[in-house]
Amino acid sequence: MDTRSNHNALAFDVTHLMVLSIALPMTLGFMTTPLLGLTNTAVVGRMGNAEALAGLAIGAMLFDLILGSFNFLRASTTGLTAQAYGRRDQHEQQAVFSRALISALGCGLALLCLSPLLMAAGLTLMGAEGAIAEATSTYFSIRMLAAPAALANYAILGFVLGRGQGNVGLLLQAIINGINILLSIYLGLKLDWGVAGVAWGTMAGETVGALAGLFIVLSGFDKTERPAWAEIVSRHRLAELFALNRDILIRTFVLIGAFTIMTRIGTGFGAVTLAANAVVMNFFLLSGYYLDGLANAAEQIIGRAIGAHYRPAFDRGLKLTTLWSFGLAALGSAFFFLAGPWLISVLTTSPEVRQAAETYLPWAAVTGLTGALAFLMDGVFIGATWSAEMRNRMLMSFAGYLLMLAVFVPLFGNHGLWLAMNAFLLFRGVLLAMLVKRRADQTFRAAQ
Repeated sequence: MDTRSNHNALAFDVTHLMVLSIALPMTLGFMTTPLLGLTNTAVVGRMGNAEALAGLAIGAMLFDLILGSFNFLRASTTGLTAQAYGRRDQHEQQAVFSRALISALGCGLALLCLSPLLMAAGLTLMGAEGAIAEATSTYFSIRMLAAPAALANYAILGFVLGRGQGNVGLLLQAIINGINILLSIYLGLKLDWGVAGVAWGTMAGETVGALAGLFIVLSGFDKTERPAWAEIVSRHRLAELFALNRDILIRTFVLIGAFTIMTRIGTGFGAVTLAANAVVMNFFLLSGYYLDGLANAAEQIIGRAIGAHYRPAFDRGLKLTTLWSFGLAALGSAFFFLAGPWLISVLTTSPEVRQAAETYLPWAAVTGLTGALAFLMDGVFIGATWSAEMRNRMLMSFAGYLLMLAVFVPLFGNHGLWLAMNAFLLFRGVLLAMLVKRRADQTFRAAQ
């Protein structure tokens, strides 16, 4: 049935196909990332040098941690673009992209200038010395050259997702990771550059991906809708963007902190338990790929509905993305319960770690279900640009998480740790969901 209103020329129908056309390509795109990590590890691992492999692991972790903190560039660009897209405002879409790109390049150049200090701090933090520190420095120094391009890719991906172009997002992810994999193998193994070859391959992938993304985005712009420079750097618009990015950044730091605390507490239970936690945590990470894809779909549809001032699309989008999120999460949990022991045997050969991992498997298997609403609500609030509420509810959830840790870890050990993590995921989803109707009523009432 056509639910479009005759009184709203911007009205649009939300269908299962629309949801999946955004979610599936991005899920596939996200799944290329672990393949890249495995390839880089295998390339350096074949050198037979344990120090080089450890240096690669530390360098990659430091770089990902630093760049991951700037994911707000992608998220804010998606929400603002989706709303402008819903209004069919090509002029503002170009202005949003320009501000995001300028912000990304500025942050990237700042990181490049600060890279010696960041590397020194990272080496001190990780306690890397000797050959390990040398390998880490080699990888980090080369890869940091791609910081401006890597952050530009965040802005580009945010823009194409805001326009609902999931296939373009997948294409760009395939270009970035595909070039990275091929060059890492060629430079690292064929030319025997080792860690440096892997780093140059990554740098090339990010750079080519950014150039390809810029070409695709800019070639689709209407020159007659080009915003003036004064409009792009408008103090009011930049202040709005800064506030949005600030809130998302705080939310990201808290999220990183929650998982860091889990790892830190896990170390206190011994090497076997820590290794078991790392093994079964992969099940949550796998669930995150499709949940992130559906969150991306929610960002675009919710943002577009708000931009179009069309409540039926908002409600329908929320309903369908919720249905798919919980449906896939339930299937994923069932799969991990059934296939979990086999997957654990693939991931580790240690009998002690296998036994411990199977003990904690149920906790990890349900993280997709307990986290489904949290992922989805993040998508809804990013698309709606309700960033202050998302930030505040994350802080509340984190406080609840710390309380759960304080109570249940002393009582139940590692089981209490997993209980607290699942509770944290539930807190995030439920606390945000409680706000949706009231905030939507306010937003659409104000638009009338």
